[in-house]
Amino acid sequence: MYSAERADSRALDHLESVLREVAEELATWRARAIKAEGDGKRGGGAPRGDGEGDRQLRGRVEAARTRVQALVTRLAFLEEQARETGGGATSNVGGSGR
Repeated sequence: MYSAERADSRALDHLESVLREVAEELATWRARAIKAEGDGKRGGGAPRGDGEGDRQLRGRVEAARTRVQALVTRLAFLEEQARETGGGATSNVGGSGR
């Protein structure tokens, strides 16, 4: 079914976008953790980071996690709907070709 394929494609595109954002957030967290670890090894004289920035980053990561879960739920619904209608639309969640 063409409209189901388009809906799946849009959902996958949105999921990929959100996952890119999550990956960027994780990279930021990782860089901060590595920097903090290095600061600690040099004597710990550096401040431990600003609490407000940490709270904002945690909030953004949690928001991204919520969006990813909503997209996963939506994608599962679309896949189930496509199977029930016999549309033959298969998603490319495995990653080959996307």
